[in-house]
Amino acid sequence: MSKTFRAWDVDQGWLLPASLHQFVPPGHLAHFVRDTVREALDLSAITGVYKSEQGQPPYHPGMLVALLLYGYSRGIYSSRQLARACEERVDMMAVTGLNKPDFRTISTFRRRHLVALRGLFVQVLRLCQTAGLVKLGHVAVDGTKLRANASRHKAMSYKRMAEQERKLEAEVKAWLDQAQAADAAEDAQHGADHRGDETPAWMADKQRRLERIRAAKAQLEAEARAGADTSDAHGPGPSSGMQQRGARKNLTADEKQSATPPDRAQRNFTDGDSRIMPSGGGFIAGYNGQIAVDAAHQIIVAEQVSTNPADFAALIPLVDQAHANLGRKLREVSGDTGFATEANLAAMAERGIRAYLTPGRIRHGETDPTAGRVLKRKPLMQAMADKIRRAGRRSRYRLRKHTAEPVFGQIKQPRGFRQFLLRGLNQVRGEWAMICTAHNILKLYKATA
Repeated sequence: MSKTFRAWDVDQGWLLPASLHQFVPPGHLAHFVRDTVREALDLSAITGVYKSEQGQPPYHPGMLVALLLYGYSRGIYSSRQLARACEERVDMMAVTGLNKPDFRTISTFRRRHLVALRGLFVQVLRLCQTAGLVKLGHVAVDGTKLRANASRHKAMSYKRMAEQERKLEAEVKAWLDQAQAADAAEDAQHGADHRGDETPAWMADKQRRLERIRAAKAQLEAEARAGADTSDAHGPGPSSGMQQRGARKNLTADEKQSATPPDRAQRNFTDGDSRIMPSGGGFIAGYNGQIAVDAAHQIIVAEQVSTNPADFAALIPLVDQAHANLGRKLREVSGDTGFATEANLAAMAERGIRAYLTPGRIRHGETDPTAGRVLKRKPLMQAMADKIRRAGRRSRYRLRKHTAEPVFGQIKQPRGFRQFLLRGLNQVRGEWAMICTAHNILKLYKATA
């Protein structure tokens, strides 16, 4: 007797349309994200932009928000990959209601509403707080280096800019002289009304490169003349290599006129806001993504992106942002040696927050966190070192390792986010906020499933 198999009839039509709720099992993440966006999030900052009744009705903004958040939670960030998934994956169809926006629509929507999408981080965080996932008993802060959408090989030092500018200027001038001579010869041969004076493609490329180098060189020179005036907490900050001579000072009017950037100062042609940062034993063109994480359920309570490879300047903004987001003061905060400075410890004491910021690296088996670090004339740092050393393995500082660091592991490994897609500091900040929002949505889903 032959084996009986279940029917496989791909031409069978449906008598009744299928329900979207049956595309994936009950309790699936797709249902959770879709319903959270529809019922729990305030999207008025996005929907309020659409006022005109002219033209074809656009895709529902809520559907596109749900698509982005669900895609980010599944490790799908590219607008082309999201558009393809809307056509191929039933879980995406359950989120979009069988809508199939093309990749340009998704990309334009994300870029147009990036500020409003960033604001969803606080809304989702408060949903986590309402669900009892945020205890604020212990919060850990940490930072990680993420690649920019640019290659470090596309950065050029100020010294090389000056050399290339002179070289390209001479080449372009020689080609223009040759072209002018050729034009004169052709005019004499063919007449002045005939063509032949177009700029060759090979010469136009050099001309464009010269213009880009001159623009980047002028930006570095303007930054050097501005001196300490460029230290904007909300902007990208000084370019890579600009501070090699030590702390920047306020310049006099005469010094500003004559100030030039250090030869090592660099600017990236692809993403001018990115900075050269150490990462994995080498260097990348990237940004520093920083978070504050609640220890109870690994909920991100504050996030930011900076162009400073050092973490110390991010501590107080993260702490204050977490307080503003949740309306409650943090009780204790831990952070690695990158956050430990005398000024930070003083600021934490002023806010009444117990700090566990190690003044030095603690390796397995070591009891002295001050190894290799001089703490003379730094009483707060010395007191912190003594506090951590006395507690040993019972120190609250050790909560940091299984609070903040695993979150970066989840973002980078299972969800595969290691490089920003967008360019420019403001765009990158919006993208990082969406990554953190998707992380919190996943934590909320797992806690309520």
